[in-house]
Amino acid sequence: MKRISIGVFALCLMASCVSKKKYVALEQENGEIKSELTKTTVEKEDLEAKFSEIQSRVNAYNSKISSLTEENDSKLVAVGDVAVISNDTKKKMLSTLEHVDPAKLSEAKTLKDSMNLAISYNLQKSLDTSEFSEEDDIAIDINETVVMISISDKMLFNTASYRVSSKANDILQKLADVINSEPSIEVMVEGHTDSRSINTGAIKDNWDLSVLRATSVVRKLQDDYAVAPEKMIAAGRSSYHPIAENDTKENRSKNRRTRIVILPNINKFFALMDSNK
Repeated sequence: MKRISIGVFALCLMASCVSKKKYVALEQENGEIKSELTKTTVEKEDLEAKFSEIQSRVNAYNSKISSLTEENDSKLVAVGDVAVISNDTKKKMLSTLEHVDPAKLSEAKTLKDSMNLAISYNLQKSLDTSEFSEEDDIAIDINETVVMISISDKMLFNTASYRVSSKANDILQKLADVINSEPSIEVMVEGHTDSRSINTGAIKDNWDLSVLRATSVVRKLQDDYAVAPEKMIAAGRSSYHPIAENDTKENRSKNRRTRIVILPNINKFFALMDSNK
């Protein structure tokens, strides 16, 4: 009986010792895990700080690149000796030229030629001149970045009259829309006649007729289409700037015209045309 008691006591002691060893081992393992977790947390925070620093540098570089791109786009490019445009405008011009008739585009030999083609294309698109006969009704020409729109008198006036007819409303509305859309645009309206003399109670000669027709168009643009008067000039050219000989009825008809001369800021003009697409 005494031997059995001693044996049981020994077994309990051994069990107690084993449990304690396991406990110590678990405590040690727990400590190691906590230490590893603390180390991992520190490393994570360190990595996050490094990542944040790298991200800040990337953002700074991207900002610098964007700034350089914008600066490059705003740099000016000389177009012969007639204009200076930005690289951004040049890109818009090249984009416009993709839609120009290849036959016309092949005739452009210089940057100035290309710009004139692009301006003409955009303006014709804005005015929607497709319904008119270019030879007889309306023609657009560009000279040294000055836009010149010649409108046949038969579209604007009755024979020997300086009163604007109602059939001119459509084209004058389109012109007014272009003029009003950009404050920097200035306009000169020129009256032209053929060489035949005229003398009525209201009109003394061709000088008188050409000036009266120009002022009639200017008043119409101001009164009916809200074009600012300070942006316009009225001028009469009489018969001294013909575009054809005054030897036939057809040629005299060509010389009887009103020319709208638009002086645009080229950069703003392209921005305007681009926004109208």
